[in-house]
Amino acid sequence: MAHSPQLTVFSDRDALAHALADRVEAALRLALVEKERASLAVSGGSSPRVVHELLAERSLDWGRVDVLLVDERWVPPDQEGSNESFVKETLIQGKAKAANFIGFWSNAEDLYQGADAATQAVSRIDLPIDAVVLGIGPDGHTASWFPHAEGLSAALSDSAPAVAAVKAKPSDVTGALTERLTLSLPMVANAGLVALLMNGDAKRAVFEEALLDGDVEDLPVRAILRKRPDIFVGWAP
Repeated sequence: MAHSPQLTVFSDRDALAHALADRVEAALRLALVEKERASLAVSGGSSPRVVHELLAERSLDWGRVDVLLVDERWVPPDQEGSNESFVKETLIQGKAKAANFIGFWSNAEDLYQGADAATQAVSRIDLPIDAVVLGIGPDGHTASWFPHAEGLSAALSDSAPAVAAVKAKPSDVTGALTERLTLSLPMVANAGLVALLMNGDAKRAVFEEALLDGDVEDLPVRAILRKRPDIFVGWAP
């Protein structure tokens, strides 16, 4: 594939976390010079934890930063698996406690009404998003774009709303919580900085497979790799 995203290799996970935190900080700092508010979308999971903790201590004008989720399991914030709880515990701390956090959970009746409510919440920020930090799963998903999930094609369409509802096929990766809310492809693809964080040989192999020709439904991370060949892809063993 022409103009494929390039992989940046780091000696260890700490070096990768520091480099990514530097890039995100720079993107937010530039945005705050150019406009009144900046925005950052972050992911759950073990890989971004150190990045969050580093960013929380950076001297930014956090009161002018909107922090939102890349995706969320359809569970209340006080239940296990909530990305909202994870982000509040790891990023909305220290200096970053002044940031405005936008979660996806609401008292909506179901997942689909929840997606509508989350779309309305996200639409109130100054778009496009200035920085998005993604992860990748061993099944080739990123955000909550899971292979062959119900709602996947809608979430990846050019006309998708800001936040889409997805029902993943149960797997070892999804666990029991298969109902998800996720930023759509247009929201991620239009962001200023798009970064993909990877650790370990298995995820590197999935990334390299995703660069090959193939169906997006099989490895949905292909959607953003093809839309944004300038994506920053950082990997550490």
